[in-house]
Amino acid sequence: MTLWFVFALMTVAAIFAVLLPLGRSGRAQNQGSEVAVYKDQLAEIERDLAAGLIAAPEAEAARVEISRRLLAAAGSEQAMTPKSSVKWRRAAAVLALAGLPLVAIGVYVPLGSPRLQDFPLAQRERGSGSGMAQSLENLVVQVEQHLEKNPTDGRGWNVIAPVLERLGRFDDAVRAYRNSLAYNGESAERRSDLGEAMSAAAGGVVTAEAKAEFERAQALSADDPKANYFLGLAAEQDGRKDDAANIWRALLAKAPADAPWRPLVQTSLARVGGGGATMPALSDETLAASKDMKEGDRNAMVRGMVERLATRLKQNGDDVEGWLRLVRAYLVMGDRDKAVGASTDARQAVANDAARLRQLDEGLKTLGLDG
Repeated sequence: MTLWFVFALMTVAAIFAVLLPLGRSGRAQNQGSEVAVYKDQLAEIERDLAAGLIAAPEAEAARVEISRRLLAAAGSEQAMTPKSSVKWRRAAAVLALAGLPLVAIGVYVPLGSPRLQDFPLAQRERGSGSGMAQSLENLVVQVEQHLEKNPTDGRGWNVIAPVLERLGRFDDAVRAYRNSLAYNGESAERRSDLGEAMSAAAGGVVTAEAKAEFERAQALSADDPKANYFLGLAAEQDGRKDDAANIWRALLAKAPADAPWRPLVQTSLARVGGGGATMPALSDETLAASKDMKEGDRNAMVRGMVERLATRLKQNGDDVEGWLRLVRAYLVMGDRDKAVGASTDARQAVANDAARLRQLDEGLKTLGLDG
């Protein structure tokens, strides 16, 4: 209803704009005509004569000439000016009143959609996302068509394999990784990727076939992080939690501090309780210093370090990384209640800093404490 009211106002405004000029008097058009100019010149001659600026004979001659021109201009304007016709004005008004709305309706009906429902932003974003997914699938189809014609294109198989895995087409990804190995040659990374795709196709279970691929990758590169992680996962799935903890602990000992997969390994290590030892992976220096110590002494040293870290964070709670290390240490030591308490204290400490709070929540989610 509101939409049609707006359209009615716009139509009235358009009609008013058309009718306004028709109602104006034609007399105003004479204000700047030649007749007015000549009349001003006659008045100026009279003023100059009265002031003695011009002689009487010259003034009379000028009056005659200007009067002649004035009569000629007046006759010309009268001949050119049409007579106002009430009939034509009424016809123009009727045309404006009836014609403009009819033309507007005639244009809007086929082109407009007054009953079209709203298209919320969230739906638009979902539509955009689905469009991107569709575009990606179209690209995959094009690459697959290329590979059907060129099955020995190792680079093509290497490119499409991870995309297929990301799209959830795990069986196709396994085939692509096998072809990549066949046409690109052996590498630890390709063997690990193949084993990961096999595990994904099995619902996350490291099958015997997948484990064999990870072992081949480890033989090619002993420090391959993906191979070592999945071999630890295979040990955990077999019920050998101590072996899994040892594999993951060794992996963390060699991992760079900024390795993107480090939180995943730390969470997995916490899940198995740290194996036979309860020592959290705090740093390479700590591991090196405690390697030759007895089990009880090593645990006591680590617990002392954890308590000192907790004390420092209570005094200065802005250190998000410190809070995450503390929570991780409690989880590895099997003390989940303290880990939950530390996460609560951490959120309170950085509650006024949105950036730090977001970083903390992401880290806690990685550790399994996102609640």
